[in-house]
Amino acid sequence: MTRRKPTSSKSTATEKAPFALSRRGFLKVGAAGLAASSVPSLFIPNRAIAQTGGRGTIKHLLYVRLSGGFRFPTAFNADVSGAYNPFGSASGVPSGVDWGVSNLLMRAGFLDANRTAAGMQPVHQLADRITVMPTVDHEPLAGYADGNHTTGLERYYTGYVNGSAGFFTRINLGLADRYATALSEGRVLLPPFVMGGAAMARGLGAFAPYRPPVLSGGSFDRFAASAAGAIPDWGRPMVTATDARMRDRQHLRQRDRVDAYVQSRAATEAYAQIFADPLLATDRASDTLVDGISNTELSMLFGTSSSARDIRLALRLFHFGCPAVYLDQGGYDYHSGEQDRLPGSMEALNQLTSALINVLPRMSHPDGGTYWDHTLVVYGSEFSRTARGDRFNSARGSDHNGDNSTRWMSMPFFGGPVPGGRMVGATTARDDLRAEGTVYSYRSVLNTLMDGLGCDPEVAFPADPVVPDLFG
Repeated sequence: MTRRKPTSSKSTATEKAPFALSRRGFLKVGAAGLAASSVPSLFIPNRAIAQTGGRGTIKHLLYVRLSGGFRFPTAFNADVSGAYNPFGSASGVPSGVDWGVSNLLMRAGFLDANRTAAGMQPVHQLADRITVMPTVDHEPLAGYADGNHTTGLERYYTGYVNGSAGFFTRINLGLADRYATALSEGRVLLPPFVMGGAAMARGLGAFAPYRPPVLSGGSFDRFAASAAGAIPDWGRPMVTATDARMRDRQHLRQRDRVDAYVQSRAATEAYAQIFADPLLATDRASDTLVDGISNTELSMLFGTSSSARDIRLALRLFHFGCPAVYLDQGGYDYHSGEQDRLPGSMEALNQLTSALINVLPRMSHPDGGTYWDHTLVVYGSEFSRTARGDRFNSARGSDHNGDNSTRWMSMPFFGGPVPGGRMVGATTARDDLRAEGTVYSYRSVLNTLMDGLGCDPEVAFPADPVVPDLFG
């Protein structure tokens, strides 16, 4: 795989992207990326990350955290002993599915007449559309799992404890060239959006200017574009001259930040027009078909829970070129009552999964094909859970410590870029969850997803290989 490197002697991260997104400025555009794109360039091999074979096949990533630590074998690695999956395995699974489908995925009380008529199905019947990595781990070379909520979540968000950049910050910087190309063509593409933990948008040091926006709420229902702050035509020459004088007084190494400030005006106006589009008012009933489906039908299929609203908004943000959306779903920290409460929680997750697998193949993509062809959905969490060799703990729940049951996160993937029905990476022994095969780190998964999105390899974690088989 190759990367483009400007022939200029400067190659800092802040020179590479026209969109520098900060919390203070929300959405800023830097001109340095356009300048870099206009100079001669060459392609040289990058040794930090191997090519997956699926590079650039993902246009949209929906990255979902199952909050609180999720007991993965109870859903996505069910073919293990009852100590790890006390709920049993599903029946009626399509032939050729390699991963263990749980009985919990059969729960489908959400399938009312309207959803059934629209073609939604129980998730266990859709297992051949889903691929699972049974043994994703934070640190495969460590002697035990990280079962701490704080540090486990840090690793999930940033790859490390106290990592310098959230996963979505890396995506935003890694797609700098894509934004530069669109801007040079007069097009505006939305950046990644974070609808959950803000640490997913962390950015320190060279990553700081590229933090993506963090949203609260699943709709732009009350957003209105306003021209009140726009600069009138008669005033633009004066403002431009003032900006130029300010820029010229700065040290050469600081001028890219001034460029970003100047360009932010145009970006803010362009983004405001997108955010005011009625399509993003996803809580409003509308029968207008966009990409082949209306907001009213999306609401009927997904429901109105907070995570359902986030997913509906994500699908509409994708329409405007957004490459990735992160959100939290549920709350699975069941130290007590898991036996009774997890099945109901799984039904909520099943509805979202079934709706996505139903909707994505029916939505026509602006670039051709369907959204299924271009979108990947991934579920993860900060760690898995354990009952220390029993079906449940004494409070009929589960905990988290350093054992294999805490360690292995059986992550599901679905969407056109990843063939379904498979297991990728190491499997687990039925009786003790001992890993059999290659265990990959979370950072390897993130590297693979960034490669699939077409990110610059320089934003990847250099010590962790990609997952070569994920894309088939």
